[in-house]
Amino acid sequence: MEPGNPLHKGQIYNSNRSTLLGLLQGLGLEILDLGVIPDDVAQTEAALIRAASEADVVISSGGVSVGDEDHVKGCVEKLGSLDLWRMAIKPGKPLAFGQVQGTPFIGLPGNPASVFVTFAIAARPYLLKSQGASDYLPTPIPVIAGFSRPHAAKRQEYLRARLVQDAQGNVRAQLAGSQSSGVLSSVSQGNGFVVHRLGESIEAGDAAPFLSFSDLLF
Repeated sequence: MEPGNPLHKGQIYNSNRSTLLGLLQGLGLEILDLGVIPDDVAQTEAALIRAASEADVVISSGGVSVGDEDHVKGCVEKLGSLDLWRMAIKPGKPLAFGQVQGTPFIGLPGNPASVFVTFAIAARPYLLKSQGASDYLPTPIPVIAGFSRPHAAKRQEYLRARLVQDAQGNVRAQLAGSQSSGVLSSVSQGNGFVVHRLGESIEAGDAAPFLSFSDLLF
């Protein structure tokens, strides 16, 4: 349901649409919004064909995982090619990239936090480079972790975090609420990502890479 409407049983608000519109507008892009497409093969295919014929890049959210009603991946493969599907990152594993009838396609996952992470980490640099930018990759800075993640990461994790000052005046990164891929509030509560690198653990007091939202989104 679009924000502002009452929710009924089994419904959630469509946060991905407003999130993506805001992020894309921040890059100065002209947006063709085709709205919400039902979980239907024919309608998904028709929407992709229209988008590919009218836009320079096609971006979708949802429909690229392994559910019975995830039709976007199959339609992209039918209409063009899928050159990348699934990455060892968390959240955002089902990220897809390919082309639809010659037009570049970026398939973001459906969960709200996954959309935010994969847009910031993968889609934004691609779009900036396509616009001719030479400086399109963010530079991480080391920060002191104010939390522990003792288990080695099986995928590279982008933890929503906030830099805070402790009683001694030291700046530390604290986790910003739930790290679930379905919880977007951690983004509004945070001001950057702490990168939990693949195969590594994080203990409180360790130095960890930090990507500021101000460098990723503006």
